[in-house]
Amino acid sequence: MIEVNLKPGDAKKRRRRRSFSVPSVAGLPGGDRWVVGAGVLVAVAILGIGWLFMSVAGQAEELEVAIEAQEADSARLAEVIQRAERLQARGDSIARRVDVIQQIDGSRYVWPHIMDEVAQALPDFTWLTRIQQVSGGDRVAFRVDGRAGTYFALTSFMEAVEASPFIRGTRLIASDQVSVTLGGGAQRMVYDFTLEAEYQEPPPEWVDTEPLFTGSVQPPSQEDD
Repeated sequence: MIEVNLKPGDAKKRRRRRSFSVPSVAGLPGGDRWVVGAGVLVAVAILGIGWLFMSVAGQAEELEVAIEAQEADSARLAEVIQRAERLQARGDSIARRVDVIQQIDGSRYVWPHIMDEVAQALPDFTWLTRIQQVSGGDRVAFRVDGRAGTYFALTSFMEAVEASPFIRGTRLIASDQVSVTLGGGAQRMVYDFTLEAEYQEPPPEWVDTEPLFTGSVQPPSQEDD
């Protein structure tokens, strides 16, 4: 049977459309290039993952080394802190002991000052028969018994005692005239008196003191540990 193509251009077009095919890659059929591309992508992904893994592993190792170094530094620092705390505690203990010693040292001169000030205040025709402490603590009070040839001598003695920077609150407790026997058997009337007063800390310019230790208390050296 003979066929006649009434539209010769359509056959050419159909032949042209069939002539367009997927080009081959490196001698492979066109349909296999997608498989090759996917393989390349997988290979690239595997290489990228491997590179990331190696990079992360290297960073993790560096971090472990840094952590170990920090832990060692922390241990050394903790030891240094503990040693410093022990030395500080020992220094505080020594400072407290020094403070107690200084307080004792400061109070041991109370009575020498009292005796010296009372002796210097004693006028003529006046003598003492007894000095005794009547209270202690922060306010040391004392009593003085004596005799004065005249009432003027007694008042002069009280004023001189009160003027002392180491003594305050001088007051007359008792006063009476008594007869005493002088040399040669002569009798004379004198004033028998009792007065009380308190010791006080003098102004700084009145006392020249020296500290037990110069400078601050230094903690013991580490060799004592």
